[in-house]
Amino acid sequence: MSDHILVERADGVMKVVMNRPDKKNALTEAMYAAMGDAIEAAHAERDIRVIYFTGADGAFTAGNDLGDFARQGAEPAGASQEERPVSRFLRLISTAEKPIVAGVNGLAVGVGVTMLLHCDLAYAGSTASFQMPFVNLGLVPEAASTYLLPKVAGLQKASDLFLTGRKVGAEEAESMGLVAQVFPGDTLQEEAYGRARILASKAPTAVKLTKSLLRGGEAANVASQMAKEAGHFAAQLRSDEVKEAISAFFDKRPADFSKFG
Repeated sequence: MSDHILVERADGVMKVVMNRPDKKNALTEAMYAAMGDAIEAAHAERDIRVIYFTGADGAFTAGNDLGDFARQGAEPAGASQEERPVSRFLRLISTAEKPIVAGVNGLAVGVGVTMLLHCDLAYAGSTASFQMPFVNLGLVPEAASTYLLPKVAGLQKASDLFLTGRKVGAEEAESMGLVAQVFPGDTLQEEAYGRARILASKAPTAVKLTKSLLRGGEAANVASQMAKEAGHFAAQLRSDEVKEAISAFFDKRPADFSKFG
């Protein structure tokens, strides 16, 4: 496992902690690889019934590391997005048979939000925030979120979040169905992890079958939309729009897209 991904096992739960607090748990390719390994390990271990994701030190995750984005954008156009650790992680989290629970303990940006659409239960602390600034970075959404979020929140709310990239708080996220429940920040881990432990104590086959039934019929649509998004995402990574957005981020200035179109 990456040093930035901590994995603990107890009470039938595999706890996966994104642990890069100096970067607000921004995700690198090594971290995606480690999280993918954790999901595969959880499914191989009979005693693990539930996978629990959370972040360290007051943040869930700030999303993808922009340095990784810049490096990917400089790679040859023939490089396959499907081979990326992030693509493997998203495929594994979207097809997991065992239930996945998330405890969103602070800011959740980009994939920190879209991955919640594949969690069976997501809980947030009262100070958590949610943002999907893909368009602001010259990118498109991923993780089949353009298919799943409109189903959860409705087309207007999904369009609002994707096209404006605005940040929403925990209460609004709950009202849109992004999370099941909001707890006071200082009790989130106790409450969310406690629910993961309770779920792990239930009849495992019944739990897996219920999860399958709840998501029945969606697998092909999710996989298809994820592939479409990945293709556009890979193309945009090499675009001048993304180069401008990343340059503006590191220069601490507003991006200027006026010359594009």
